[in-house]
Amino acid sequence: MREIPRTAPTRTGKQTVLSDITAGPRAPHRPKARRGAVAAVADWSARHRTLAIGGWLALIALAVLSGALPLGDGADARDPGEAGTAEAVIDARGGYAVRENVLIRPADGDYADDPAARDAVGDLVAALAALPDAVEDIGSPLSEDGDRWIAEDGSAALVTFAIRGPDAAYEANADAALDAVAGVRAEHPGTDVLQAGDATLSGAVDDGIKDDMKRAETTSLPLTVLVLLAVFGSLVAAGIPLLLAATSVAGAFGLLGLLGHWVPFNSAASAIVLLIGMAVGIDYSLFYLRRFREERSAGRGSRDALRATAATSGHVIAASGLTVMACMTGLLVTGIDVLKGLALGTVLVVGLAVLGSVTVLPALLATLRHRVDAARLPWIGKRRIDPGPSRFWGRVAAAAVRRPLATGGLAAVALLLAAVPMLGLRLQDAAVTASLPPGTSAAVDAATEMQRHFPGSATAARVAVTGLDGPELDAALDRLHAAAAASEGRLLEPITVTELDGAAVVRVPLAGAVTGPEADDALAHLRETALPAAFGTADTAVTGKTALPHDFTRQLQARTPYTVALILLLAFALLAAAFRSWTIPLASIALNLLSIGAACGVLIWVFQDGHLEGLLGFTSYGGVVSWIPLFMFVILFGLSMDYHIFVLSRVQERRRAGAANRDAIVGGTAASAGVVSSAALIMTGVFSVFVTLSAIEYKMLGLGMALAILIDATLVRGVLLPAALALMGARAWGRPGHTGG
Repeated sequence: MREIPRTAPTRTGKQTVLSDITAGPRAPHRPKARRGAVAAVADWSARHRTLAIGGWLALIALAVLSGALPLGDGADARDPGEAGTAEAVIDARGGYAVRENVLIRPADGDYADDPAARDAVGDLVAALAALPDAVEDIGSPLSEDGDRWIAEDGSAALVTFAIRGPDAAYEANADAALDAVAGVRAEHPGTDVLQAGDATLSGAVDDGIKDDMKRAETTSLPLTVLVLLAVFGSLVAAGIPLLLAATSVAGAFGLLGLLGHWVPFNSAASAIVLLIGMAVGIDYSLFYLRRFREERSAGRGSRDALRATAATSGHVIAASGLTVMACMTGLLVTGIDVLKGLALGTVLVVGLAVLGSVTVLPALLATLRHRVDAARLPWIGKRRIDPGPSRFWGRVAAAAVRRPLATGGLAAVALLLAAVPMLGLRLQDAAVTASLPPGTSAAVDAATEMQRHFPGSATAARVAVTGLDGPELDAALDRLHAAAAASEGRLLEPITVTELDGAAVVRVPLAGAVTGPEADDALAHLRETALPAAFGTADTAVTGKTALPHDFTRQLQARTPYTVALILLLAFALLAAAFRSWTIPLASIALNLLSIGAACGVLIWVFQDGHLEGLLGFTSYGGVVSWIPLFMFVILFGLSMDYHIFVLSRVQERRRAGAANRDAIVGGTAASAGVVSSAALIMTGVFSVFVTLSAIEYKMLGLGMALAILIDATLVRGVLLPAALALMGARAWGRPGHTGG
């Protein structure tokens, strides 16, 4: 329909623009009759309530049970690049090249001048040597070339040893070694005996993740319940979103348990899938419930209200879910196994949330009818039954459409300025000692001290060597020691070796802070210069806590342009199909990029540049974790489309009902403000909890996601989107040469 000119003598100016939010309760704008597949499915579910609800519960039960099928071990994720090759070589030969390090340091003075410290070294070597079935390859100042195990300044000594496998014996062997170290520590209270290595640092990281996830879950769930109670004012209505989200997540994890035998899926991805599943499940229920209550408040019966809801919010939920799933498939382009598992998990949980929204949710509402508002809370329940359009957001949108160039331009400039720090982005994963704050773990604190006296020893590069053994391997190791001495401080001592079945794992400490330019330079020197000189034509591959993130980041950076391009293309195609417009998808994509860019800019300013360290409880290491910017882009690009699609659909409804373009923009924004604000508040609260966790990666993820959602739900939705729609006018709703309606 053609827009009414601004100079028309009626329904113009402030009175027209605010009419939708000042006229009091009235029937929602009805879309043109359009019975699509979503509405047909919802109508069937409403008429066959028992079958729909029972079928959903049976589907979830089958999904959960499928995850318990005894099909063997799950698929293992292979790391990218040369590091992944080295890990595969080690795993194929038993995987046991676990090495521990113990720092012996006198409380005062140097190691060489302290008899108690020297006695501690002797006692520890003797205790470990008494465990020949549990420990091997012991290195210490008492070994041949023992000076390699003494710090360059003579302040401390190091004892290294490998824990033997195989699986059945490893845990017992590790416990025996840890007990031996603890015994020596107890016998020498005046000497520091600090342990850090593969087993202890991995355990510290695992414990940190578990503690953080437990804190996040116990904090975010009560917060979500409180917001839902405030939104709906009814225990029954608030419980429906939680029911849909919980069953969708349970079903997704069941299916992941089955598919995880072929697609690798790890615990970190589990936490993300859980959060996304809860977020979209609650979002979709909010959209559906809010529209159903709105239709009933307008005087329609439950059946008619359900049909209208299915034709509007149901259609929007399906379009939004497809967009989120399409965006997540972009992670497949990275070629990184752990991201493939994350993509699969997200697609499953979002797909189940959409399916539940258009099947079991209509059936539940048809069963409950007016009882959906049962168990109302005092005061809140009475006030929130029909909150109506938002006056505040209506006035904000009205200001934006009156002066779209000025208001939209100022908002865009503000977001662009916030995004400026992205020009100096440095992708760099945090070392274990930088990831967890001091005092979090004894092993992390020990590794920090070890880094001062023996740089790189606790996090040494691991070189998988095949094709050499016996005297040839010994000669190659001698050449490697010589190469380290000539490396100008890039490669350090002690270099140690653990022999496996048909291979050897050589550990080479690298200069620098595990990750970063200096460590990367040392890694390049090891791979390109030292190893060819020492091992000749033998097969070598380097992994370790420097090589793994380096190779991961390199592949991620190489594939990121293709991932971004695919996501933009898919989002454009789906939005164009949903709104039958070319300009709407372009505007939505541009606005999403603005909000994500601004959030990433603030993230860089805080964590890379080291602002707000005291407030947020972290120490900057001068970079941003490599996977976070791309992950934020993929997740936020999908999730923020929920808001855009929901707001745009309400605007489009009003245009189809005959409203002028500006009236439709303001009315659609005001009508959708309540549910979008509620959904954004829940998601912002959940991700803000991550800022309080201990690991710096979670702090980055939490701040970035919370900021982007907050920006998208306020500045973008309330100002930029109405301004952009006003500037485009009727052209927003049609393809070139086509008049939208």
